[in-house]
Amino acid sequence: MTKSTKRCVLALDQGTTSSRAILFDETGQPLATEQETFPQHVRTMEMGADGGGVDQAIVEHDPEDLWRTQIGCASRCLSEAGVRPEEVAAIGITNQRETTILWDRATGKPVAPAIVWQSRVSAPICERLKGDGLEPEVRRRTGLLIDPYFSATKIMHLFEKHSGLRGRCERGDVLFGTVDSFLIWRLTGGRVHATDVTNASRTLLFDITTGQWSDELLEIFNVPRAMLPQVRPSSGIFGEVDDGWLGASIPIAGCAGDQQSSAFAHGCVEAGDAKTTYGTGAFLLESTGTKPVLDAKGLLATPGCSLGPGPALKSYCLEGSVFVAGALVGWLREGLGLIERSSDIEPLARSVSDAGGVVLVPALAGLGTPHWDPFARGLIVGLTRSTEKSHIARAALDAIALSVAEVLSCLEVSSGHRLPRLRVDGGACVNDLLMQIQADVLGVPVDRPAVLETTALGAGLLAGLATDFYPSTAAVSQARSIEKTFHPQIDESQRQQRLDQWRDAVGRCRGWARPALG
Repeated sequence: MTKSTKRCVLALDQGTTSSRAILFDETGQPLATEQETFPQHVRTMEMGADGGGVDQAIVEHDPEDLWRTQIGCASRCLSEAGVRPEEVAAIGITNQRETTILWDRATGKPVAPAIVWQSRVSAPICERLKGDGLEPEVRRRTGLLIDPYFSATKIMHLFEKHSGLRGRCERGDVLFGTVDSFLIWRLTGGRVHATDVTNASRTLLFDITTGQWSDELLEIFNVPRAMLPQVRPSSGIFGEVDDGWLGASIPIAGCAGDQQSSAFAHGCVEAGDAKTTYGTGAFLLESTGTKPVLDAKGLLATPGCSLGPGPALKSYCLEGSVFVAGALVGWLREGLGLIERSSDIEPLARSVSDAGGVVLVPALAGLGTPHWDPFARGLIVGLTRSTEKSHIARAALDAIALSVAEVLSCLEVSSGHRLPRLRVDGGACVNDLLMQIQADVLGVPVDRPAVLETTALGAGLLAGLATDFYPSTAAVSQARSIEKTFHPQIDESQRQQRLDQWRDAVGRCRGWARPALG
């Protein structure tokens, strides 16, 4: 195989609170990084009679903010590194999953705000569908549950809210996509409407056993096929960037949802390999090999990255989702004013030896795995007159780690074996105290890699493999080296006590605002 003469690959990492662009060299090391935050629009809305009069969190983005920040980061990243556009072998895209965007085919303009994966706006729709007994069929085909988290019920909500929108979608005048599809459409000047298998699998419309959009699911959710993107392998040529955006027609050759992209970069391909990414939420993926596990209690079955060619899916994972992780630190900063910067939480939490009996359950967007309760509400218990903000900060770090431990327990039960160690990545894993707490409550070592931008690295790998910039994933073994391992420092009885306190607190917040049916 002839070695590429290009200098690097460019990864576009479009997240829930910021957009990033990272250039990676031939060894998988980052050359330059650019990042820009954008507004997240959060409010509550009275859901009406069918929602039991219960307020639900509405979380939206302006799609133009996603595009503006992402293309801006890409341009500045090339400039910072002194890399000419023609020296970029390929672009890989990774993105927040499930977030739903509808846009006009002719103009490319969004027809509504993007409904973010965190949004609970379609909770009443989900309750109706589950009440109709549709969840077993949906789970059998998708590996998912009927929950506001996923895209299909967000589309249904937009149809209910905007008169005539469904008719425009039936005619193909309005298109649907997760964030990756929207970026690919914009980057290619509207020439390509496509997604990859990992993003398609998070819509509730994609059959993960056949690797295709499902007519049965489209009927259940009343979604027109004409609005859907073409589904392609995660590694392969999607199209070329219009040279007016970055100065050259660079191929888009990789695309994957953020969690599968991270797992791919970690090398989680053998059954039993597992990783956790700490971002806005925390997401655990464990490889299950070549077959999906569709009946794991509280967990989701999801495809891993597909290297193609063709639609066949060759790897699957079990996934557990914690909706609020890094977002909890943001809430302490912006909502409560306990800290000025996110980095302040570690020294504040270190100023006390423990949380002083305080337990915080961060159900700010309901609960994900294993409860899947959109009506749960966050709570803080164990407060006393001596409780200080340092105890709240410590309890917040405990909450992130204990949420992950609860999910990992489900993974172990479903897989039938105890994981020997956990691989981690994401912005919050720079917090040494959080990683130590995580090792303590898991009772296994936690490995932090030298390259923390693992999600972006996965996208770069997928793009580089498709264009022969990387001859194999082994070519970036240096990027997979471990920077630090955190070993458990508490005994089993202490660990169990903390887990028991956590389970008790979680039980208190369940179904807090569930509407009465009928």
